[in-house]
Order: sequence, then structure tokens, then C-alpha cells
Amino acid sequence: MGKSTDAAEAAAMNRALSLAAGVRRSAAPNPSVGCVILDSAGSAVGEGASAPVGGPHAEAIALGMAGESARNGTTVVTLEPCSHQGRTPPCSDALIRAGVSKVVVALLDPDPRVNGAGIQALEAAGIEVELGVKAEPAAQQLRAYLHHRRTGRPYVVLKLAATLDGRIAAPDGSSRWITGDEARADGHRLRADSDAVLVGAGTVRADDPELTVRVGDGPDPMRIVLGTAPEGARVQPAVELYGTPEAVLRELSGKGILQLLIEGGASVAAQFHRAGLVDRYVLYLAPALLGGEGGTPLMTGPGAETMAEIWRGRFDAVERLGEDLRIEIVSTSPTAPGPTDTGPTDTGPTDTDPSNS
Repeated sequence: MGKSTDAAEAAAMNRALSLAAGVRRSAAPNPSVGCVILDSAGSAVGEGASAPVGGPHAEAIALGMAGESARNGTTVVTLEPCSHQGRTPPCSDALIRAGVSKVVVALLDPDPRVNGAGIQALEAAGIEVELGVKAEPAAQQLRAYLHHRRTGRPYVVLKLAATLDGRIAAPDGSSRWITGDEARADGHRLRADSDAVLVGAGTVRADDPELTVRVGDGPDPMRIVLGTAPEGARVQPAVELYGTPEAVLRELSGKGILQLLIEGGASVAAQFHRAGLVDRYVLYLAPALLGGEGGTPLMTGPGAETMAEIWRGRFDAVERLGEDLRIEIVSTSPTAPGPTDTGPTDTGPTDTDPSNS
């Protein structure tokens, strides 16, 4: 690996991260990657970000803009250049042909077809490589892609909206609206950032959600129903899936889903939680109380029976949205022991969480 990154290269990496952020919603199932080309004097002469599937990679776009100015220059990129022939030629080969003298990389690509091979190809061609620059922000930006490539399953985000006493619906089933406008708008942004959104068939029957992005800009996710959605439901057209959470995630992985958002209901949330398959919990908490034992809890079914078995997480982010709180939690302990869910997930009316439908 090469010498330390200078100020121009660090600034170029910040720009590359910004470019990658701009294509986060359009690049999947490919990673959202940003690239900046510096000439031999350290001036930016080309930049690019991942095109939609089938289009050129960030490096190819940046090299095309830079032209001959890339020779003896530096390439700054947020993810290791690919080294295999896919829908497009290998980016490592393109950089070698362009005659760059150095490549600055934020992260290794864990895809088994790459995973260090791109860097090895560059170094074998005599190109200096600097790895690990701005690695933490790059990993945050690419966490769904990295998780998918490392585990073979989508990154799962569970979203719930609840009262302070932990209820997602009143005893009569009503829940519109637990949270305010700001929290609901944020939920739509979370949808737009996800490749697919999943609810149980009970939620569809009880609330007839649309599950589209209707607040702000962004693409609609693929709509997934666990069980059978009624004919004419607003969620249609939807993909209907059956079986265990593990089987569902395997199937969605094969469809190129990098990030899956689970929106309800309480039974579905509990199944994925007990299976240890939730990677991030996003809870919208309203300053409201039902004030009794009734109502639908965050999750139904048996939970931990002792404090020794309790699931514990870590608060990763807390933000105020209007009168509500948005709390992000990641796991710090294994899922508490519980019964295995093996049957279909076509659950009943208590399987509801329409808070952002």
C-alpha cells in the first residue's frame, strides 16, 4: 500500500462520498459508488457515480470525463474497483489502461468476485494503492450493500410507531395517527431508501395500506406481502411470499434486494426479531399514552421469560421530529430464545402497524 493521503485526495474522497450519496436510490442492486480523478498536479479533472444497473460504473464515468488528464494522476473512489467482467468491463483494467499512478480507496469490496482482487491487479501493474481513507463514512453509506455481500441476505430495517406505553394500535384497532406529520414524512423517506417494503397480510386486510412514497421525492419500493393480499387491495401489484423469515430473506436476496423495510405488523415484527434477522430498529415514539392494558403491543407472541434472556440493543441515533422521537437501535446481544416460527405468515387483524401507510 502507498503513502498517506494528502489534502487534495482527502477532499476528493469527500466529493466522491457526496456523489455516491446522490445515487443511493438508483444504483441498487449495485453499490452506490463515487469516484473523482485528480490530474498529476492534484486538480480534479473527472468525476462520476454509479449508473443504474447495466450502465457504467463510477470509475468509467470519471475516466471518460478526465480523458488524457488521468494519465499519471490519482483516482479516488469509495469502493474497491471491480476486477471481473459483469455487465460492464473491469474497472481495474480501465484504470490500468488510463495510466493512473495512484488509486485511493475507502473500502474493500466484499463481493467474492472482487474482495481484494481489484487492488491486487492495480498493484501488479505498478499502481500505488492507498486503502482505508474515509472508511467509516463509506461503510455507513454502503452498509446495506456490504451486509448483503457478506451475509447473502438483505439488510433488514424494522420500523414501528408507538405510544409511550408501547402500543401500535388502540383496542379497537385504530392507529391513525399515532405520530405527527414530521415522523410520517420521515417514514416515507425511509421507504424511498429501501429496495422493498414488507407487511403481513393481516395489515393489508385491516388497513389497506398503499406502501408507496407519497411524501417528498423518491422511488417506490417493491411491495412484499407475507401471505395472500386480497384482490383489489391498494398494495397491489405486490409480491406474495410464504414461509419462514429466513426463507423470505433468501428469496428477496435473489431478487437483488439490498435493504428491506418491515413496516408491520406486530406478529411479523416478532417473527423477524425472534429469528435474529433485524439489523436495525427504527422506532417513532409519540408523547401519547393509551393508559391501560389494551391495545396492540410492538410485538405479539411469547418473548423473553427472564431478564437473563432479554434482548438488548444500543441507541445508535435519537432525533426529535416535531413532537415525536425517532430512535434507531442496533443489536448488542443475541436474540433471546423463543419458539421457532415455521408456518405461513398470513396473520390476522392484530398484525397491524399502519402508522406510515
